Amino acid sequence: MKNILLLGSGGLRVGQAGEFDYSGSQAIKAFKEEGYRVILVNPNIATVQTDQSMADEIYFVPLQQEFVAPIIAKEQINYIALGFGGQTALNLGLELHHSGILAKHNVQVLGSSVTTIEATEDRDIFRDYLEKNAVKTPKSKSATSVAEAIAVGQEFGYPLMLRAAFSLGGLGSGKVFDEADLIDKAGKALSGAPQVLLEEYLTGWKEFEYEIVRDLKGNSLTICNMENLDPMGIHTGESIVIAPAQTLNDEEHQNLRNISLRCAEIFNIVGECNIQFSVNPANGDYRVIEMNPRLSRSSALASKATGYPLAFVAAKLCLGFSLNQLTNQVTKKTTAFFEPALDYVVVKIPRWDTHKLRLADRHIGTEMKSVGEVMGIGRTFPEALQKAVQMLNIGASSLHDYLWPIHDLRREIEFATDRRIFALYKWFYAGGDLYEAQQLSRIDFWFLNQIKQIAEVALQVKHELTPNTLRTAKQFGFSDKSLATLTEQAELTIRHLRHEHNIRPMVKQIDTLAGEFAAQTNYLYTTYHGRYHDISPAQEVYVIIGSGPYSIGSSVEFDWCTVNLARQLRLHGKQVIIINSNPETVSTDYDESDRLYFEPLSLERVCDILDFENVVGVCVSVGGQIANNLALPLHKLGYPILGTSPLDIDNAEDRAKFSSMLNELNIDQPRWINAKSSEEVQAFIGEVGLPVLIRPSYVLSGAAMKVVSDHKTLASYLSDAVLISNDHPVVISQFIENAKELEIDGIAQNGRIIIDSISEHVENAGVHSGDATLVFPPERLYLKTVTRARESARKIVKALNISGPFNMQFIAKNNELKVIECNVRSSRSFPFISKVTGQNLVELMAKVFLGEEISQKYNTLECGVIGVKSPVFSYNRFKGSDPVAQVEMSSTGEVACIGNDLLETFYMSWLGVGQRVDKKVILLSLDDKYKQKLLPLVKRLSDQGWLFVATGATHDLLVNSGIQSKFVFKISEQVEPNIQQEIIHKQVGLIINLPQDAFNTKDNSDGFRIRRLAIDYHIPLVTNFQLSEILLESLAEFYAKAIPVHSYRELLNGANHG
Repeated sequence: MKNILLLGSGGLRVGQAGEFDYSGSQAIKAFKEEGYRVILVNPNIATVQTDQSMADEIYFVPLQQEFVAPIIAKEQINYIALGFGGQTALNLGLELHHSGILAKHNVQVLGSSVTTIEATEDRDIFRDYLEKNAVKTPKSKSATSVAEAIAVGQEFGYPLMLRAAFSLGGLGSGKVFDEADLIDKAGKALSGAPQVLLEEYLTGWKEFEYEIVRDLKGNSLTICNMENLDPMGIHTGESIVIAPAQTLNDEEHQNLRNISLRCAEIFNIVGECNIQFSVNPANGDYRVIEMNPRLSRSSALASKATGYPLAFVAAKLCLGFSLNQLTNQVTKKTTAFFEPALDYVVVKIPRWDTHKLRLADRHIGTEMKSVGEVMGIGRTFPEALQKAVQMLNIGASSLHDYLWPIHDLRREIEFATDRRIFALYKWFYAGGDLYEAQQLSRIDFWFLNQIKQIAEVALQVKHELTPNTLRTAKQFGFSDKSLATLTEQAELTIRHLRHEHNIRPMVKQIDTLAGEFAAQTNYLYTTYHGRYHDISPAQEVYVIIGSGPYSIGSSVEFDWCTVNLARQLRLHGKQVIIINSNPETVSTDYDESDRLYFEPLSLERVCDILDFENVVGVCVSVGGQIANNLALPLHKLGYPILGTSPLDIDNAEDRAKFSSMLNELNIDQPRWINAKSSEEVQAFIGEVGLPVLIRPSYVLSGAAMKVVSDHKTLASYLSDAVLISNDHPVVISQFIENAKELEIDGIAQNGRIIIDSISEHVENAGVHSGDATLVFPPERLYLKTVTRARESARKIVKALNISGPFNMQFIAKNNELKVIECNVRSSRSFPFISKVTGQNLVELMAKVFLGEEISQKYNTLECGVIGVKSPVFSYNRFKGSDPVAQVEMSSTGEVACIGNDLLETFYMSWLGVGQRVDKKVILLSLDDKYKQKLLPLVKRLSDQGWLFVATGATHDLLVNSGIQSKFVFKISEQVEPNIQQEIIHKQVGLIINLPQDAFNTKDNSDGFRIRRLAIDYHIPLVTNFQLSEILLESLAEFYAKAIPVHSYRELLNGANHG
């Protein structure tokens, strides 16, 4: 049997999200179907592809050469697949090739060759290849230093476009205005990439993408073309994207299609590739911007938009199959050598979370900032666009009811932010001029006119709601909720009015064939432009509500839960429907459910689907908070909810009800009040003291949860950031400093726990659980604390009569234990706990939902291995944000490693995030309260040959303690040697910056500037004391050692036999 090594993409980050769980999972299925043994390397434990049922062997290790090389030797790898793990896999594959490791072990690269990959990734080679074949590219030159970049700038003139080679999601790219701007941007880009390209700036040109598949014999076809609503200058991952393209005439389309196929041939692509064009709207002239010789974010979108299983087909093509040998798995009627046809419109909108990061810049451009995306499907552009807006879960159910004021529409339209589409709608709703909007935005008139028509329909509805205007509004994508807002009525009133006039959505199929052949598919969407349903209702089905777009706070962990529940229910012989809106997920794959609805996760649309289908039960427990919030409304409307009663879910979700219950159970909790005035706040603080945790219900300036440590900060926060009144109360909680935080995840049946697992946070309370480093089983908790937490959980589960999943969070200090919250749903740590214990929590959940009696109580505390889960942050994408983890979650993903030793496992997990300490030099920037505490560890590292860099008092302390230290001045002192130069010139390998008050950092401080420089120049940064302790311990123990690699199966078997 031949062995294929598949490289995953690691933790989710901006520019590289869950689309690679989808593509990797499909590749594993395709390879195994042909009898290959698949070995997967991916530390992202929350993915479906890392389930035991997928690859033959799984390694939860960092995607770094020193960990992957031993696996190649150990597993006797024959082939390596680089095209299914994003830029991370591609770059690692090139590193393995250049180091000679692949040649040494006779490993063959599947699909497009290394020569092809380098030709498309290296900007100079790419341009030369295309120019030799008379394919137009932007006028450009590369540079490998800032000095070379300046010379190019002087030759070309400004503005210029700067792009970094071998980069992810446009990282390091941007419009360059002048030489000073070039020096700054080129310096930062070259700190993380070997080369930059400077090219002519194609202002106002339109942008298009083509997805191509090509086999070894040279057969090729275009799967999909897509058009960016935004013109050049905004990254395709940041743009609203429409498929198929709407503003190309047939001649232009055929020209770009032909060039795409030529490009695939020029570079000898085998598998799949993505080609990006810019087109001059004035004369149709074009440029090829770039090419990805791998599955990408756009590939996932194209696959879900067309119903063509791109990743599966690409994997088969890598094995040498030709297109005409493969059957389209979606239609079962045609071969893969058949270009999809669309009789609908698809609109992708990115999901941004910049507002969750303090000080982050909201403007969008050539670098990606969006965390996720949604895909709306309709028969027209307005319908698809407004459905996509609903899917974003940002509080807007259409373009009309965006929650936040936009004060300067003209500026918002000209200088794009994440709110531009809403600004355009408001512009036209207020009677703004079409021509002026085009001059400001450079967006094509066709799209602007469509948005203008949406605004005009809203004005008609506001004037008078008749059966005709109601039908028109629904065809233009307006939700019942937005129509209720426009007409000042209740949402259910609009729903009843629709039903009274028989205005209901029709269910349609995506079959890749535009109905040309009779094909039954399970890809479904709804539209108000149809006259009949394409399918009949299913009988006795279970409906699972997915988690929607990836965002900060809701990521691939919930998709793992969704997919696992669907698989378990189907194993029990049940029919399953999944409703979701995210094209990057495994749950929206063609073979994960009996029916898939690509629809908004709104009460309106879920009810429409439940009314059409014959439903046995609805699961709201695996889609995160989005799905959980639907439990009570669906219950009140009479729909059957699986598991815990929605009334009991509400008892856990409602703070007052939950608090009363804890008092009745004699379970301790932090003191809190629901304050309706500043006077109530001051009175409460007089009783409990500072600090306190504030949770506002209505936010003025983008602020959210905050720990307040002094009266001055409190006064400014309550006056400037939040509105406090009878209608908008503020929850104020006692904040307990220096407390440990722990969590319990589990499954219960009829109020009895059948499995529970306790994990501890490395960081003290005050860091959001999603940003914390998690250790399971707990290593540093007292047995008494564990016992008391389990007893409290037992009481709460019984009181809420939980049947299904739950997650509880506690804080412990000085032998006191307090409950923070209880979520009666799956948590983001479910996949982590399931894989470390080897006991799938969702498998037990499915049995509970189906009424199967479970008498056994599962023990997890003695599982025999240790798991450490580390957060993945994308601060380098959010310019200006302060990279300090706080009570508001800011991480975009996670990784985890499993081992037998805490320090070793922690260190591997920390490296798995993508960190690498290149020099044995550590910059210490510490508040006084941490210096003596860290001194013994610093001394130990110094004895091992590590060097330290510090300012004034810290430097003196180190020297007086016999530790070698280099003195530097603070940035603000502007004297050499200076911290800033040490960082810019990468003279340090690690920066430990521990602020005095992590909850109230100042953006004009030296500490903030150090943290930002660390992020911008790609140097590992630690800002938490507990994390710095365990990291320094790990470096002392393992930095110079080769850590042995063990597969997941070996670790579990060792634990079971140990």
